[in-house]
Amino acid sequence: MAVPERGPRERMIYSAVQLIRRQGVTATGMREVAAHAEAPRGSLQHYFPRGKEQLVNEALDWSGRFAAGRIARFLAALPEPTPSGLFAEMVRQWTDEYREKGFAAGCPVAAATVDCAESVQSTQQAASAAFATWNGPVGQALMDMGVAREKSYALATVMISALEGAILIARAEQNVRALTTVVQELGPLLDAAVGQTAETPPDTSLPASS
Repeated sequence: MAVPERGPRERMIYSAVQLIRRQGVTATGMREVAAHAEAPRGSLQHYFPRGKEQLVNEALDWSGRFAAGRIARFLAALPEPTPSGLFAEMVRQWTDEYREKGFAAGCPVAAATVDCAESVQSTQQAASAAFATWNGPVGQALMDMGVAREKSYALATVMISALEGAILIARAEQNVRALTTVVQELGPLLDAAVGQTAETPPDTSLPASS
């Protein structure tokens, strides 16, 4: 996650994302965020008058928008966009990070969900919105590749769910095995959806009597 020049507020949101990725919400303090962002402590109250809850929720919003924005970049990197190719790119950013930097960090939205979703309603809503923000461009990309509208957004949820689960297992095992496995096993299923029409429910009516 490259950091362009940002003001104190944006730096604190970015720092909150990075700290939540590594240690969760509960262990991330406001002063630690300010120090990480190299921002004056007094700016916390100025920019986040509702305190840590507001900062965490804005960090989740940033994370959802960041993940959504990456989809166009992943597609641009593919000579011929395919569902399996898009999913491989989504996973590759994590395998690259873990191979280069170790397994210390995960998804900030997942971390906040585990920490706060049941006890803090606004954070639960922010996490849900972040996943929806991410799901939208993935579903649209699949539809643009020829996946039926009725199936594209469901498969987007499958892709994100598989990636999130594989990230968790990779961190537990300190190994990218789960990430490479979901690419290998899910890729053919995703590509098979291209060109399929929506399934029609079977006719269960009784035959007309002669």
